Amino acid sequence: MTLTESKRLLFLTGDPGIGKTTVLLKVVDGLKAKGYSVAGMVSREVRSCGSRVGFEILDVSSNKRGWLAHVNQKSGPQVGKYRVNVKSLNEVGVVSLMRAVEGFDVIVIDEVGPMELCSEKFGETVKKVMESGKLVVGVIHRNARSSLIDELRARADFELFNVTFANREHLHEIIIRKAVEFLNAATKG
Repeated sequence: MTLTESKRLLFLTGDPGIGKTTVLLKVVDGLKAKGYSVAGMVSREVRSCGSRVGFEILDVSSNKRGWLAHVNQKSGPQVGKYRVNVKSLNEVGVVSLMRAVEGFDVIVIDEVGPMELCSEKFGETVKKVMESGKLVVGVIHRNARSSLIDELRARADFELFNVTFANREHLHEIIIRKAVEFLNAATKG
């Protein structure tokens, strides 16, 4: 497979709670185990007493954490029952993505969705990531609509995988294989 045939932007989508982040983290672990450097951001839901109360942002290379959104946050853009912490998104998420562009093999973005798109800096940074030439593995919110998401989906080097109950246990293997194909082609090209 040549570099022009390999997809560089490998994204997951699917229903809430289906396991998109879990699949993504398995891809991260698999690529790290193969010796690739991986950086970027992951959003994880936070639960209290069995109910989802918010989402944290995790920088996958430094383990720095911050709140993306929370039900009890008093200010910030509102998305559903949550208020988005744009400051934390910029300080943890955007910084992790910029660092990934500058010095890592693989960039992780979880996710491009309504909460993250509340930050203009996040949108600008995702555009830089798209133009970086680096392998990107990420998540796109299934219902989110924006010009940035439309632009991403229209790219020839974009591939979308729908996470389902039937494929979520093995989908990471397919994505790792495709990622390694791209990375191998990129080092030969």
